Amino acid sequence: MATQLREASYADMRAAMVDCQLRTNDVIDPALVAAMGRVPREKFVPEALMAVAYIDRPIALGAERRMNPPLVTARLLAAAEIAPGHRVLLVGAATGYSAAILQDLGAEVIALESDAALAAAARTILGGTGVAVTTGPLASGVPADAPFDRIVIDGAIEQLPDALASQLAEGGVLVCALREGAVTRLARGVKVAGTLTLRPFADMDAAMLPGFAREKGFTF
Repeated sequence: MATQLREASYADMRAAMVDCQLRTNDVIDPALVAAMGRVPREKFVPEALMAVAYIDRPIALGAERRMNPPLVTARLLAAAEIAPGHRVLLVGAATGYSAAILQDLGAEVIALESDAALAAAARTILGGTGVAVTTGPLASGVPADAPFDRIVIDGAIEQLPDALASQLAEGGVLVCALREGAVTRLARGVKVAGTLTLRPFADMDAAMLPGFAREKGFTF
C-alpha cells in the first residue's frame, strides 16, 4: 500500500511538472510532453532526493555533477526535434534521465558519461531499454559510432570541440547550453555543408559539464 501511495504521489508530481513547468513555458510538442509525463524522474536521482525530483532546480547527483531542471531538459530536447529512428549521441548522460526520454521518443540512443559511477547507475536504471551506455571523455564523443543524426549535450559547455562537432551528420542538429562568463544560453546548430554554427535561443542556466572549459588566455 505504501509503495502504491508513493507511486501515485510521484505520478501527481510528474503531472504537475508537465502542467506548471513545461506547458506554461512553450514546451508543447505532444510526443515530448507525453514522454516526460511517462519517464519516472525520481528513479534517476539519489534516494534521499526522490521527494524533490520534480522541482525546477538542478539536483546534485554526486561526483560534482547535477541533473538539469526539467524545463532545461525539455527545451533542449524540443530544439533537437527528435524523431523515431534518429541516431542520437547524448553527451553527459549522468544517471540516464535524458537518455530514457530520448528512448521513449523512439531514438536509437548512445549515452556517453565520463564518470564511472554515474555510468554504472545509468546502466542499472536503463537496463533492458536498448540504450547503450558508454564511458569516456565527454569532449571526445563516440567516433566509432558516428555519424549521428542528433547530438544532445546535456549541460553547459564553454566551447564545442571540433572532434565532437565532426561526429554530427550532414543536416544533423546539435543542442547544448553555452556559458559565457556568468551567462548561460541554450543553443542549437544545424550542420550545413560541413559547417556547424550554434545559435542561442534562450537564456537559461544549466548544469556545467566537465571537459569543455575554454583555455584561459595569458594575463600579466
